[in-house]
Amino acid sequence: MAQLVNTNDFEKEVLECTTPVLVDFYADWCGPCKMMSPVVDQLAEKLADQIKVVKCNVDDSGAVAEKYNVMSIPNFFIFKDGKAVSSKLGASSPADFEQWIKENI
Repeated sequence: MAQLVNTNDFEKEVLECTTPVLVDFYADWCGPCKMMSPVVDQLAEKLADQIKVVKCNVDDSGAVAEKYNVMSIPNFFIFKDGKAVSSKLGASSPADFEQWIKENI
């Protein structure tokens, strides 16, 4: 299952992490976010040895969302060595989503 992060621990859990990190920017009221949530959790378990997966609620962590120009959700970012290296906006099929992750880690 993906770990929840917020403004207070984003730097420590994402930017300072030595392994690649997938960040799922979401909101509780977002239908497509709810649709992607089980996909994200499943891939967090499946790819646990390759990537860390976290979720960041944009309503609770507006400063983080603003820093990365998250205007629409769900919005997914892959971070490596403290830098965002790829992003993907919107819901997608589990296979396409997994392929995007593997191509960017």
